Amino acid sequence: MERTLYLVAYDIRDERRLNRVRHFLKGYSTGGQKSVFECFLSDGELKEVVNAVGGLILDAEDRVHIFRMDGRSRTHVLGIAVQPKDPEYFYIG
Repeated sequence: MERTLYLVAYDIRDERRLNRVRHFLKGYSTGGQKSVFECFLSDGELKEVVNAVGGLILDAEDRVHIFRMDGRSRTHVLGIAVQPKDPEYFYIG
């Protein structure tokens, strides 16, 4: 299954919604911090993420950005950051 690297960044105003979005995205994430997650997603998984997160946020108050990253490019990492890697398998649960 082919996966593409996406960065999912969010700004959620309500702490309860924030925790729900964070918990959901951790299931698809290979890394990230606080409000930005690195997610390798298939086309189907991307649709699932968009639909699920869309149902968790309040459109009038919250903001979510999903950026498709070019898999041919290497990221620049500093400090303790590591290059994103597509793992051999995911446990989503």
